[in-house]
Parts: sequence; structure tokens; C-alpha cells
Amino acid sequence: MITIALHGAEFFAFHGFYPEEQKLGSKFIVDVDVNFTPLKDLKEDKIGNTVDYEKVYAIVEEQMRKTAKLIETVAQSIVDEIKVQFSFADSIRVSIKKMNPPLKGKVEYSNIVISEP
Repeated sequence: MITIALHGAEFFAFHGFYPEEQKLGSKFIVDVDVNFTPLKDLKEDKIGNTVDYEKVYAIVEEQMRKTAKLIETVAQSIVDEIKVQFSFADSIRVSIKKMNPPLKGKVEYSNIVISEP
């Protein structure tokens, strides 16, 4: 099994339960891990035999542009789209950190993780 990973991808987006969050926006950090068994021999040296992390980044970028109240919704959309484009993925893990969430005290980030086989 092979894992491709993107960690620390930064986005400014407008996700949040409160209308103010959807107006002001916030910084988010996204981590994605995709475990898979190659379709063919990797010695063929072809991008089609693996999970293309450039495409994974494009999926994340696209989903981060779609405003949602819950970052869980965004993470699930990322997982679902990766499954569509890379049906041979064995498992997918997506973590989204919301930096400086609007809480009463200082909090570096809130975090959700969705893992699916």
C-alpha cells in the first residue's frame, strides 16, 4: 500500500456557522492522506498509476471555495470527490483546522478529521 499526503495546505475561506464568519472569513489548514494500492506497476513511471496529488490539491481548493456552515461538510465533500476521481483509493483521511475560531478565549485552532475506508 502507498500513501500520498498533502499537509499544511492553507486557504482563506468563508466557512462558519455564524453569518459573521461567512462574511469575514478565516484561515484554514487542510491535511489529506490517501492510501491506495497502485493500479499497475509503478516502474512504468506513469502518473495514471498513482494518486496525483496535484489533482487532490485541486479537489481541496474547489471544495474550500464552496461556503458551508460546518467544516465537517467541507471535509466530507473532499473525501467524496477524491473517491470519485480515485476509485482505487483504499482509505482517505481529511483534517481541516480552523485557525483562531471565534470563541471566548484564545484558541489556536479547532479541528475536525474524517477518515473513511
